[in-house]
Amino acid sequence: MTGGADAAPTAAAPDTDAPTAAVRVADPLTTDAPTAAVRVTDAPTAVPASGRTRVAFDRADAPAASDETWTADPRWTDLPALALPTGRTVVVAAHPDDESLGVGGLVAELAARGNPPEVVVLTDGAASHPGSPTVDPARLATIRAEEVREAVAILSPASSVTLLGHPDGGLAESRTQVEDDLRRLLGTAPVDTLVVPWRGDGHRDHRVAGEIGATLAAETGARLVEYPLWMWHWATPDDPRVPWDRLRVVDLADASVVRRHRAVATHRTQVQPLSADPRDAAVVHPDLIATLDRDVDLLVVDDASRPTLRSDYFDATYARRDDPWGFEDRWYEERKRAVTLAALPDRRYGRVLEVGCSIGVLTADLATRCDELLALDVAPAAVARARERVASARHVRVEVGDVAAHVPDGPWDLVVLSEVGYYLAREDLVRTARAVRASLAPRGTVVAVHWRHPVADYPLTGDEVHRVLHRTLDLAPLVRHEEADFMLDVLAADPRSVARREGLA
Repeated sequence: MTGGADAAPTAAAPDTDAPTAAVRVADPLTTDAPTAAVRVTDAPTAVPASGRTRVAFDRADAPAASDETWTADPRWTDLPALALPTGRTVVVAAHPDDESLGVGGLVAELAARGNPPEVVVLTDGAASHPGSPTVDPARLATIRAEEVREAVAILSPASSVTLLGHPDGGLAESRTQVEDDLRRLLGTAPVDTLVVPWRGDGHRDHRVAGEIGATLAAETGARLVEYPLWMWHWATPDDPRVPWDRLRVVDLADASVVRRHRAVATHRTQVQPLSADPRDAAVVHPDLIATLDRDVDLLVVDDASRPTLRSDYFDATYARRDDPWGFEDRWYEERKRAVTLAALPDRRYGRVLEVGCSIGVLTADLATRCDELLALDVAPAAVARARERVASARHVRVEVGDVAAHVPDGPWDLVVLSEVGYYLAREDLVRTARAVRASLAPRGTVVAVHWRHPVADYPLTGDEVHRVLHRTLDLAPLVRHEEADFMLDVLAADPRSVARREGLA
């Protein structure tokens, strides 16, 4: 990580990298100029002629806003979740350590899911300590190469690490060569996701790396995912340059948070002083390192929102197959139903609402655990098959219904949302979740189960559905079961465990 200031690009902006006349500089390290030693201490408030809005910061200063300030912002808890890539993923770092500081949690999560990403580092990192009396640039580049290999081995042992070795601080000058090198590295094998530094991060190398990534993503058809890093240093939550509308989160397991901390710690030349000399000061401020305690990674994605899927989508699906998802014959589905039923905290329920019952396979199992069951689906063909399946169960009603339009009146002791939430646009899911909460009995329970892999047609991912439900329902989490393929949550108004409910604890 080399401290720097840059200008956020616009589509028509020329690639002008010299600082504008209104910028007062005391140390060239962080300006657009490639000279070795400057730090921007002031910046114009107007947009310069180049079309870029200049970002100014001093890496020696504490971040403009604490991590507590960021996480307390109400927009933080409403951020949508990003589905983890399932195909070939390439993580591009402008400098050795960007991969750990910016997306270390994502890299660890991908490794844990059996999809270790390829890591490519564009520069040698030799300019992080200009004028150091302790280490010369050549030796620093060697050390930083060792550090990044050690860090990636912690995050994702099976990941490859490729060091392109371009001059630190000089990506703009070597842009064509960098782009050609990365293009050759990507090769002809399909790339699912290309993860690159955010173009608005305020550092010239980060911007150029992001611009190159955007070009290659367009060429290869890869999904472009960008990560901010220096933004956490210079921005506050209310800064208009913060792309709140495009921010996405990756929720991290505790193990991934720990691995991210350990990986960052291996970049000793960046997080620890090389000596007592001011020129050997640590590059990364301790308060910036404190953001690593977050249980998320934040990413910038240009995802167009999709509308809620309507009944005609499901009518067409059932017209092609009677059992489109293999509920009747797939072991995966049978096992998932068993896990769902075993997770229910009570042996029996009074009134149960099942949303999205499909052909009624889970409906038949739920019927044995309740006194009254209303099962809904938007597709008449599915409802007809479900009715046949539970025809002998007089306490069960199966009806055509769309909870995005209306949640049936309760009170419901149990609401089952199995493989249905991701069909709703986010705003419809939030509204539906609030209606479900309002219809819940005083000690009611909600169980949610969803497929985790991305599906092109669906407005949301399973992970995002569960993130929304947790924040909207405001119920106690009783059970969370996570696998690579599906996630299950049991959320309840009654926070007692099963043992406490039975007087065992």
